[in-house]
Amino acid sequence: MTKERCPWASGLDIAIKYHDEEWGVPCYDDFRQFEFLVLESAQAGLSWNLILKKRQGYREAFADFDPVKVASFTQADVERLIVDPAIIRNRLKIESTISNARIFLELKAKHGSFAHWLWGFVDGKPIVNNWDDISKLPANTPLSDAISKEMKRLGFKFMGSTVVYSHLQATGLINDHLKSCFRYQEILEMYKDAPEFGEVTSSQKSRKRR
Repeated sequence: MTKERCPWASGLDIAIKYHDEEWGVPCYDDFRQFEFLVLESAQAGLSWNLILKKRQGYREAFADFDPVKVASFTQADVERLIVDPAIIRNRLKIESTISNARIFLELKAKHGSFAHWLWGFVDGKPIVNNWDDISKLPANTPLSDAISKEMKRLGFKFMGSTVVYSHLQATGLINDHLKSCFRYQEILEMYKDAPEFGEVTSSQKSRKRR
């Protein structure tokens, strides 16, 4: 029996796999959070499927999405990456990924984890929407506006409200699967196992290798 999915997850196997296994899963791991920040900022103005195709290239180019290593990148690294066909060769996006990593680490140091800081905008409680038509999904909301404004104030680049909203969807702060999608209920079940807000999870204490 064919599973019913959100309409955007069709055609490419890579998009289906991403939808079925990752999109909307509540994320409390800083390395995973950073990975999505890198990919979503790279996606600005482009298609998400293109970014998924280049995901492995980004993993190799940006030190397995380790923010500490990325934050230490130099101008020589920028010049190396600008000619790397495995990623989006946009100088501003490459440079912003490095500067964003440094701000990411500052937030982590101040709040214990970036994830804790981000989840604080929803008091640790994910927003569960009840969409029955994909056309009703917003591109941004007052919540993403507020987070984007704060991230820009802190110095983050390529973190407009639409990019931030995509990040909230991807990392499970918002469940935007359609009610008819098989993942909608599965994500709701995952919320039951969420740590108490403020609790440092094991994935924050030590990195999970994929």
